[in-house]
Amino acid sequence: MSEQTEQTAPGDSGDERPEARLERAVRAAEQALIEFEIAVETFRVEVENFSRLHHQKLGPMYSRLDELDALIAEAKAARSGDAEDLRRAREARSLVMPMPGVDELFHDWLDSDGLSDGAAAMLTDRTVSPPQRVRPSEEVRRLYRELVRRAHPDLAQDEAERGRRDAFIARVNAAYGRGEEGLLRELAEEWAAGPVPETAAPGGSGELYARLEWLTRRKELLSVVARELEDSAIGSMLRMAPEDPDRLLEEIAEQLLGQVSAREAELAALAAL
Repeated sequence: MSEQTEQTAPGDSGDERPEARLERAVRAAEQALIEFEIAVETFRVEVENFSRLHHQKLGPMYSRLDELDALIAEAKAARSGDAEDLRRAREARSLVMPMPGVDELFHDWLDSDGLSDGAAAMLTDRTVSPPQRVRPSEEVRRLYRELVRRAHPDLAQDEAERGRRDAFIARVNAAYGRGEEGLLRELAEEWAAGPVPETAAPGGSGELYARLEWLTRRKELLSVVARELEDSAIGSMLRMAPEDPDRLLEEIAEQLLGQVSAREAELAALAAL
């Protein structure tokens, strides 16, 4: 009698339907996937911004180094006439980037309205705006995470709702990539004022298992994307200074300036011989 009394009563966890436990597992997997997607997208934005700033700030220095290496090799070959020195000179010259075409040269100077703001500032007395920081501010990141958690397409209950969420998250991602805090706040208000998303009705075991399998496959695909980002040249550089990637750019620039100075001194010494 007492054993029967100690057995689970209605409402205890022991009486929970297997489908209810499976549904909880699916909901937990959905939230874990969303958090993982937020982390991957955050890192992707940082890699993209760092790559752009790396090219913008350090590209001219790399080009100058290539040119100096070619000039040094050519000066040595001209003095020695040695076949190996001549080969090295040709090889060094082949690594020098060719002069860009007009479209490439003015790529960052022109927009749909003509001269960009930065280009106009450079041609006048106005101050040129500094390049955007590599990492969005903490507040921008917080707003982004909250919006993605609320509006993620994987939380949609039908295709129409998924389409609405896809379009909205695309705008959120674009604003986050540009670090636009004001726009993210406007988007948060827009989402809050929109239609209230329907609550999903629990599905049967087959539907829940299929959902769990889809979430697992999606996580595997995102893991591949994350590894590719981390293993890329820019991603590897970012992982060297995860807390201050902007400072890393400054340190690399200082190193390159030192190399340029050394090459220029070597070239001047060759010219003086």
